[in-house]
Amino acid sequence: MTLTHFDAEGHAHMVDVSDKAVTDRIAVAESFVRMRPETLALVTEGRARKGDVLGVARIAGIMAAKKTSDLIPLCHPLPITKVSIDLVPDERLPGVRITATVRTTGQTGVEMEALTAASVCALTVYDMLKAAEKSMDIGGLRVVLKDGGKSGRYEASSEG
Repeated sequence: MTLTHFDAEGHAHMVDVSDKAVTDRIAVAESFVRMRPETLALVTEGRARKGDVLGVARIAGIMAAKKTSDLIPLCHPLPITKVSIDLVPDERLPGVRITATVRTTGQTGVEMEALTAASVCALTVYDMLKAAEKSMDIGGLRVVLKDGGKSGRYEASSEG
């Protein structure tokens, strides 16, 4: 397997996608923020001092997806057509489960945009709640679905 972000001499470069077909593409990434039950209660009961934790994190994730090429050096700027973020309180974790879905019609995929959205959502949840709990755990960041383009469909196993 060759790594596409390196040229024949081993130097990093942006991949030329000009000959790739324009196709509908989607990527879904997930992450979570684990916290104490009493911290989760601040979220579910709307008592967090900084305000609407899930609403602010959702907006942060959308903004992050749109800024991915500014953050990841070799990512192409893409015409993102949709970003949706689901933040679900989960008492079994306990914490918040995050799913970011990004769509485009273009010549390269949106996996990095979905991963960036899911990670910035998690960071924002942490930021909004850090006064109540500094020991929160952010984890589980991964692509769970990618579809479109030459490499086709990828779905992660549920074991993740």
